[in-house]
Amino acid sequence: MEGPCLTVAHELFAPAESSSFNGSFDLPFLKSGPDLYEFLEPLSWQVELTNTGGAILMTGTVEGCAKTACARCLESFDMRLVGEVEGYFLLGQDDSAPHDREEDEFEVLPDDRVIELASYLKAAILLELPLIPLCDQDCKGLCPQCGQNRNLEACTCLPEQCLPVEPANPFDILKDISFD
Repeated sequence: MEGPCLTVAHELFAPAESSSFNGSFDLPFLKSGPDLYEFLEPLSWQVELTNTGGAILMTGTVEGCAKTACARCLESFDMRLVGEVEGYFLLGQDDSAPHDREEDEFEVLPDDRVIELASYLKAAILLELPLIPLCDQDCKGLCPQCGQNRNLEACTCLPEQCLPVEPANPFDILKDISFD
């Protein structure tokens, strides 16, 4: 796997020992659902490895600036992202796994003592991405009739042709239904 790797030093096999690491990770783009996020500069990361007595706990952060398109107006904008990096690596064999933990909460530290960070860094960034990327919470979007970006200028369409991007109440459409 490409990306940053950490080798767990022998000193970290003593309980309560910890070490800090930092670096950068080149991630040109990341896709989340229909959205594409482009990173023009490498992500910066910092993690701390701590021996918790039988396991290595990895905690830290990854941050960077992503460029993506607004879901309403389709204009490109930059978004600052800071994600929490977490990992839990058991020291020893699988039979030392705590019985009260789910299997996906931990991994066994590989024999070569190398932790490949790329998947942890990507996961931390993915968790920070919005479900719907917006350049601004008040983005007016595109006119559904003429396609004009309503953030830049008002369109010349008749008001009844230009429905709002989102109705104030999604149930307003039901108000005229007769239940007789």
